[in-house]
Amino acid sequence: MSVAARVEALLARHWWQPRTTPAMRALLPLSYLYALLATLAGRRRAQRAPVPVLVVGNLVVGGAGKTPTVIALVQALQQAGWQPGVISRGHGRSGDAPLAVAPSSSAAQAGDEPLLIARRTGVPVWVGRRRIAAARALCAANPVVDILISDDGLQHAALAREAEIVVFDERGAGNGRLLPAGPLREPLPRRLPPRRRLLYNAPQPSTPLPGALALRSPGPALPLADWWAGRGERAVALDALRGPRWLAVAGVAAPERFFAMLEAAGLAIERLPLPDHHAYASLPWPADAERVLTTEKDAVKLEPSRLGGTQVWVVGLDFRLPPDFTQALLAELGPPRTR
Repeated sequence: MSVAARVEALLARHWWQPRTTPAMRALLPLSYLYALLATLAGRRRAQRAPVPVLVVGNLVVGGAGKTPTVIALVQALQQAGWQPGVISRGHGRSGDAPLAVAPSSSAAQAGDEPLLIARRTGVPVWVGRRRIAAARALCAANPVVDILISDDGLQHAALAREAEIVVFDERGAGNGRLLPAGPLREPLPRRLPPRRRLLYNAPQPSTPLPGALALRSPGPALPLADWWAGRGERAVALDALRGPRWLAVAGVAAPERFFAMLEAAGLAIERLPLPDHHAYASLPWPADAERVLTTEKDAVKLEPSRLGGTQVWVVGLDFRLPPDFTQALLAELGPPRTR
């Protein structure tokens, strides 16, 4: 684990406490500085993309379910007649310039989450440090696209947006403090500002703010080679994997959620949590490991040719938006527009 990952893990043990610990109180002056810098950054003039933009983001650091929300939004918009595209910063990619993400791209080129979105949805996906540049490049290359979803970028004030969707998981807002004394990127408001909706990737709301509850359940499992080849017809229900003991591997923001999902499905597992966005430069499990279960976010970085004799299966997530949430968002957007 890198030094940065160790520091974040240490801080996280304090961030997700219900009250501010003494160690985090010592960091409050830096939180005030962070708030000032964030306020100044927020005054930048927002630039408009060629088409409407929906931003999916977090108020907290780390993941809370943005990627499955983006995928579900793409599907909902398509069903309503829109032609969506997706833009993203591309966390961990080697480059800043706008780049089109293809299913054959590597995670090093595109970032693991944009690559997963491209593979799962088939819609145009572009990454770039400046999201407005990525948006313009995507629209120029794909004139049929009439709406964009920004994967993250809630605090990216330079990008104008039609609506915002903020995702929280079970952890909520933690101790309620701004970085680095807490997990918040911006203060938790007393009420939602206009054009912002909350979606809880959790069984119940985890903050005082009103929001919809996403409907999530484990999806089917698929051998890694079949997952890479897009042979979804070979998927099996999770209960078909009961019996033998599996090594469960997850390099995501909340690996315990993945492990709990497997155990709730009746699988016997040994847990191997990895840092979020783990690069898989080498395989993290023992060479004699027989059976491994992992997430789709991990799978995009695991070429089947590297596995040797280990069986690796990919477990998907069935993530659905509540119908009333989708209907309200579509009503606000109005009918699809032509460019």
